Amino acid sequence: MDENNYEKEETLHNVTPLSGLYENWFLDYASYVILDRAVPHIHDGLKPVQRRILHSLKEMDDGRFNKAANVIGNTMKYHPHGDASIGDAMVQIGQKNLLIDTQGNWGDPVTGDSAAAPRYIEARLSKFALEVVFNPDTTEWQASYDGRNKEPVTLPVKFPLLLAQGAEGIAVGLATKVMPHNFVELIDASIEVLRNNRPNILPDFMTGGMADFSAYNEGQRGGKIRVRAKISELDKKTLVINEIPFSTTTTGLIDSIIAANDKGKIKIKKIEDNTAKDVEIVIHLAPGISPDVTIDALYAFTNCEVSISPNTCIIKNDKPHFMSVNDILIESTMYTKNLLKRELEIKLHDLQEKIFFSSLLKIFIQEGMYKHPDYENSSNFEEVLSVLHRLFDPFKPQLYREILPEDFKRLIDKPMSSITRFDVKKADEQMAQLEKEIKTVKHHLRHLTDYAIAYFERLKEKFGAGRERKTEIRTFDRVEAAQVALANTKFYVNRADGFIGTGLRKDEYVFDCSDLDDIIVFREDGICLVTKVQDKTFVGKNILHVGVFKKNDERTIYNMIYKDGKSGTSYIKRFAVGGVTRDKEYDLTKGTKGSKVLYFTANPNGEAEVINVALKPMSKLRKLTFDHDFAETAIKGRGSQGNILSKFAIKKITLKTKGVSTLAGRKIWYDPIVKRLNENGHGRYLGEFQAEDKILCVFNDGSYELSSFDLSNHFDDKMLRIEKYDAERVYACIHIDGKSKNYYVKRFTFEDLNIGKRAGFINEDAGSKMMILSGANHPVVKVEALKGKSQILDEQEIDLSEVIDVKGMKAQGNKLSPHDVQQVILISEENDEQEEELPESSDVDEEDNSDDGPGKTASVEASVTKDTEDTAGAKDNSTTSNNAEESVKEKPVFTSNPKPVKKVDFEITNPDDIKLDDKGQLGLF
Repeated sequence: MDENNYEKEETLHNVTPLSGLYENWFLDYASYVILDRAVPHIHDGLKPVQRRILHSLKEMDDGRFNKAANVIGNTMKYHPHGDASIGDAMVQIGQKNLLIDTQGNWGDPVTGDSAAAPRYIEARLSKFALEVVFNPDTTEWQASYDGRNKEPVTLPVKFPLLLAQGAEGIAVGLATKVMPHNFVELIDASIEVLRNNRPNILPDFMTGGMADFSAYNEGQRGGKIRVRAKISELDKKTLVINEIPFSTTTTGLIDSIIAANDKGKIKIKKIEDNTAKDVEIVIHLAPGISPDVTIDALYAFTNCEVSISPNTCIIKNDKPHFMSVNDILIESTMYTKNLLKRELEIKLHDLQEKIFFSSLLKIFIQEGMYKHPDYENSSNFEEVLSVLHRLFDPFKPQLYREILPEDFKRLIDKPMSSITRFDVKKADEQMAQLEKEIKTVKHHLRHLTDYAIAYFERLKEKFGAGRERKTEIRTFDRVEAAQVALANTKFYVNRADGFIGTGLRKDEYVFDCSDLDDIIVFREDGICLVTKVQDKTFVGKNILHVGVFKKNDERTIYNMIYKDGKSGTSYIKRFAVGGVTRDKEYDLTKGTKGSKVLYFTANPNGEAEVINVALKPMSKLRKLTFDHDFAETAIKGRGSQGNILSKFAIKKITLKTKGVSTLAGRKIWYDPIVKRLNENGHGRYLGEFQAEDKILCVFNDGSYELSSFDLSNHFDDKMLRIEKYDAERVYACIHIDGKSKNYYVKRFTFEDLNIGKRAGFINEDAGSKMMILSGANHPVVKVEALKGKSQILDEQEIDLSEVIDVKGMKAQGNKLSPHDVQQVILISEENDEQEEELPESSDVDEEDNSDDGPGKTASVEASVTKDTEDTAGAKDNSTTSNNAEESVKEKPVFTSNPKPVKKVDFEITNPDDIKLDDKGQLGLF
């Protein structure tokens, strides 16, 4: 073979394709970023730069503060990426207020203010870090990047530090986002792990706020956290934000509020940032703007609510792993337990070595080996070892291990002065103490789990003060943006040409709406459609009605009369429009060509008017006009053809009388978890509400407020009781007078205030306090008082309805007891219907179910059922924090085996003779 060809072929075999080089290099780079830069290790919860900073601080630790610049410079021995990354990481650790004590301006993660330059700020390790993070005996070491120094592979952290601090990092091909958790809760959860219980931890953010963790998914991919600012209503024109969501700053939050105001999503007058040590953002509302709706709008359109997607990725066994936070806690707890075991084993070995050498020294001195002729005449170290081995042979069984040459060398190196001053008694006492310590250590090793639990409890006691949960765990209702968006756009219609939109300023103005609303349109040909708000949209000619469409609105009822195009018959119908497909046309007539709507009204609360119908004259018709009440027409689906109104041609339809609502009251519930009203059956049923009805809210400071039943209302966390307002209902209240410190009792009715106005019903003096409030007819309390000079404890049960008459709301009331009251407990709440028993003479046959009306021939069982429902639903529709009161309400009103119903032994000829007496009992009159 030609020599040149041979060399050419050999060169081709050694060529590496460029794609292969790129693939290998990129994989090496990705691995380096994942393992050595962006992702924390499961054992100590630290990224390499954080670990090197802490190691450097420990290396420099002398109890005093060090300039951050000096710490950064020292850390550069271990970290090959420059001072900027070290400084930023150090500030982040310092702001978490756990591992580093800081001095100077370290910035504020709440406001977003940055830290001062490293030369102006100082740091040192915290007491917690010194106790928990470091132990050179249990640390695995490795060479630094330049081989000149040694650094820890991981620090022996005996605490779930990763979950306490949280972590966030973006690597190549993956990212991590571990939420911070509460210090005390992590310790409690670790103790539960040691007791073989699976933990269930939830994040806690240093910025506070409220968070919904229902979709947290244990911090794994796909999970979601909704975090909200805490917004309180200072008054009807002012809102205050005291806590902001995690991952936001006060500056960013204010900017988002201003942006929402500029876009017309909310309407505010002024915003002030009074944040200093604590967050305080004051929002002044524009005139006529509802604070409740604005709060919802802030959550919907600004950073007052943010969504966080956790993604817990950690380094384990030199590989990235995706784990749940609960599994990480379990592994961290077991790692801490193993570290404690290793520390105990090291301590045991050290104690045994101390005893071992103390025993050697004692024998060496007591037996006079240092004066033995063979020992003194030994000429070299080998001879000394031989002599000492021979001299110690009788004593070797007493020792826990074999004697090594190094041990003899320590004996030989002892100065003669210490040998001559050796105190045997003191040495025995020291060895006895060491034996005692060894016994304790062995006990801990045998009971390692108990020892680990005690360790965590000690951490909690020592460092847990002031680290209580800051983020309130809540379940949020979802704020629909379209429902809280301000009607900031004027809407117009061109009925004849069939155009609608916000840009038709020369045409008919109909209403204000938001750009998120849906619009419902009804045309003269009987077609209905729903479309989005746009600048200009063609929806069909001859428009009859345009309105804002509310999805699943069952209370807006449309009254319509149309003429069928084929038969000429006029039909009448009432219907609601529920779910629809946007931009799809729905025919409300029978669908025949030439059908036409003759009359149409939209009624927001199901009103049914009376109309006058005039017919076209015909030879067969004697009566050309008649009235019709829409209330006589049943409400059906939009697709129904309706009822026949007239088979003759209609000349004109005119409104005769405006209608009243034909719908039942709105059934309202209060959900104490989300603290909102709803119509979905969630929480406590408050009752059916008509337009004029109100809600009573009683607060634990002895004040109350009347509210509307609008579903957008917000309710105070300090609310004690919520129920449907009844102006006639009598309440009993026991309260303490702030001046005299006496207990007073009064009975009163709540005055009908304007909605939103708050008023007190007990003394406003400092120290005044409401103790018990009951709306039952016969509330019974147990009063414990000290009686006489001998101060004998006297207990008495009092029916509050019998001790005082009903007075004004502002009345002081009567003293509850002439003695020194110690305690008042509500023990029962009874209503008249519950107390009264139906007499046997008024019992009615169960099978007598005539239709003569309620209260005439109804069975006793039906009456009992009705009373039970009334008591559970309408008569005590309240939510209270009084435990005694709640326990009473949970008791059944009637037993599960009621008294058998007896049949009357006489014949009732006239059902009207059966009536209720003044006590509500059935009887014959």
